[in-house]
Order: sequence, then C-alpha cells, then structure tokens
Amino acid sequence: MSDVSAKKRPEEGEELGKECPVCGESTVIRDYQRGIEICEHCGRIVKEEIKDRGPEWRAFNQEQREKKSRGGPPETETIHDRGLSTQIDWKNQDSRGKSLSPEKRQKVYRMRKWHKRARISDSKDRNLSYSLSEINRMCSQLGIPKKVQEIASKTYRKAVEEGLIRGRSMEGCASATLYAACREAQVPRTLEEVAGASHVDKREISRTYLFLSRKLDINPPLQNPARYVARFGSELGISGEVRAEAMEIIRRARENKLTSGKSPSGTAAAAIYMAALEEGEWRTQREVAEAADVTEVTVRNRCKEMAEGLEEEIIV
Repeated sequence: MSDVSAKKRPEEGEELGKECPVCGESTVIRDYQRGIEICEHCGRIVKEEIKDRGPEWRAFNQEQREKKSRGGPPETETIHDRGLSTQIDWKNQDSRGKSLSPEKRQKVYRMRKWHKRARISDSKDRNLSYSLSEINRMCSQLGIPKKVQEIASKTYRKAVEEGLIRGRSMEGCASATLYAACREAQVPRTLEEVAGASHVDKREISRTYLFLSRKLDINPPLQNPARYVARFGSELGISGEVRAEAMEIIRRARENKLTSGKSPSGTAAAAIYMAALEEGEWRTQREVAEAADVTEVTVRNRCKEMAEGLEEEIIV
C-alpha cells in the first residue's frame, strides 16, 4: 500500500492498531473530523481533542504529494537565487552553541568565502544580486509592502532575461521596475518619492520606465488620487471629515473627466486644500504643496480646474 492510500481521509479515520481499554480489540482509529480516537468495535471514545499532525492539504496520488511537499521556505523573487541555496552563518559557533577553535574558525571562514563566491557565478547573478538588494533597500526606506517588492523583482528578472538592462544603469532599471510595481499594485508612491530613495535622478527613472513599459508590455492601471488622501492628510493633521470630503471631490472630478492626464498627487493635494476650506480647517497652499511634494502653482492650477469643472466657488 502506498503512502497516499495508507493515510485515509479524515472522515474515514486512521487505524492506530491500539487496543481498546473496554473490549480489548485492536480496532481503535483516529477520527480527525471529530477530533477523537474511537473504537470501531464497541464505540468507546478512547481520547478526545486530538491534534491533526498531518499536512494541511490532501493528496490523492503520489504526484500531488510530491508537488505539495514541504521542504523549507517558499521561493521568492527578491533574491537572485530565489532563496533556494544554503547559507553559512557568520556566528563562529557549532550546533551546541560552543565557540569554534581558531583552526576550525579559519576553516569555516574559507568555506564561507568560497560558498559566497559559488552562489554568484556569472555576470547575470551579480547583476541580480546587486539590483534586487537595491530594490529591497528602497522598499524598506519607502515602507513598500512585500508583495510590491515581489512584483518589482519579477519584472527586473524578466528584463535581465530579455537583455534589456545592457547599456543602462542597474540603479535606474531597479528604480523603474519598483515604480512600475507600485503603479500595478495601486500603492500610492510618486515618481519623486522613488527618485528620492534611489541613487539616480527622476529623469533617468522616467526614461527607463517608459522604455521597459514598451518592451515588456507593462500597462498599469491609472492611479486613483484618492489613495493619496490618507497619507497627505496624516502629514497635515486634518480631520476625517476633511479627508472624506476630499475623496468625494476627487470622485466627482473623475466622473467629470477632470483628472485625466494630471498628476495624482497634485490632484489629491488640490482636493485636500478645497475640502479643508469647506470644512473650516484652513491650510495654506504651501503646507499642502510640501506635504504632497508638488509646487504651489500645481495646487492652484488643479484647484481652479476642479472648481470650474464642478461649478464650485473657491478662493485660490
């Protein structure tokens, strides 16, 4: 009998070969559905509240069992070798926690050095190792979720495989893929913020982003300016009523096609400024512009456009 067929389904029970303390028959089974051990012969409940120590998935053949087996942490795109290689710890201690002798310490040092060199064997691995670590650094600095880092790393890996990085800055390509991932996942991060965390300027990131978008067929959805309201509102210290009113202004502006082709951060800043005036929580244009990292002229222009389009009276 194979390993798969030997482990019965939870509702059928698992034979233990244990004797029943009442009838003495070796017919005790483990019922995972009810969480008990019960004798099939007399119905005696031998044990209650048992724990299922098996996997959380069900396999009906050997192929499914091998595919779903657990052998360590899952694969990740954020490491150049996808996290499948081993590492030699930098702690000079053995498995019992005791310090290594000087001779063993020197031997482990050489092993660690050659192991690190073997992990990065060619230029492609060196490229991925540096660029993916750069993406990780920027994500940590900007507070970007892990899922966005996975998307950016996967996009960069695809660009390397298609030879699109050659002749271009690795930092610029890494920043461009991170910005593309933020737009794809609808995470409110502007190009200026990504450029501030990167070692390259905004113009190079923008140029590289347009190039990779064309070559890799990246079509992220349009950014919703309402996603910036919460973050900008926190920096300005405005109330929830002002934030709700700003999001309502943005919703109406989108319905009237007033946000097309406009910077989402500038639109959000203008909506916050208009909502703050309506709710009596006055903020200057300079304060709003600094929170959104845009110019005061941008805030004024977006306010005038939305005020005219929504037929509202506002002093800008």
